[in-house]
Amino acid sequence: MSNKYVQDIAEIRKMMEKSSRFISLSGLSGILAGIYALAGAYIAWKLAYATEEMVYSEQTVRNVRANWDYLMLDAFAVLFLTIITCIYLTRKKARKEGVKTWDTVAQKLLVNLFIPLIAGGILVIVLYTNGIIGLIAPITLIFYGLGLLNASYYTYKDIRYLGITEIILGLLASIYIGYGLLIWAIGFGVLHIVYGAVMYFKYEK
Repeated sequence: MSNKYVQDIAEIRKMMEKSSRFISLSGLSGILAGIYALAGAYIAWKLAYATEEMVYSEQTVRNVRANWDYLMLDAFAVLFLTIITCIYLTRKKARKEGVKTWDTVAQKLLVNLFIPLIAGGILVIVLYTNGIIGLIAPITLIFYGLGLLNASYYTYKDIRYLGITEIILGLLASIYIGYGLLIWAIGFGVLHIVYGAVMYFKYEK
């Protein structure tokens, strides 16, 4: 097969991928999201833990309840910064590649991502209302992982592995409840940084 045919096939394949998958996700946004999560986890640790250990105790539960407003502000700040960074860097990458940032594929991606996230968010509120604070970190990891699995059908398949890993970490956090914040920091912080770096050097360099 001549080089011309190989190039033509590669171009056709690239065009099909652009039309069926959202390929403008930025690896840098993943790295920054991980950094935001680690900063947020550190602030949460300072607010909720009376000792140097990230282990739940009765005192920790009391601290969480006493500082709930600040913890929610911390969580929303991390979420806000992550969303703004993702939108900005995704649009920047899309302009560079000459593709749309908002089309039917992007809409399907967001719908499939947010259905588990919204369900998980409601469950977190229910758990907090009933005083089951130790399961909040595992639930957020598990439902986030499920959201990533759903979204992986409309973007890079690599995101599937991140989703599976988040679910596994969530299950571990549900077993070792005392280390929920530490495992949460690994899932949302360290893993995002590693994943973002891999995506950046694989698809953007």
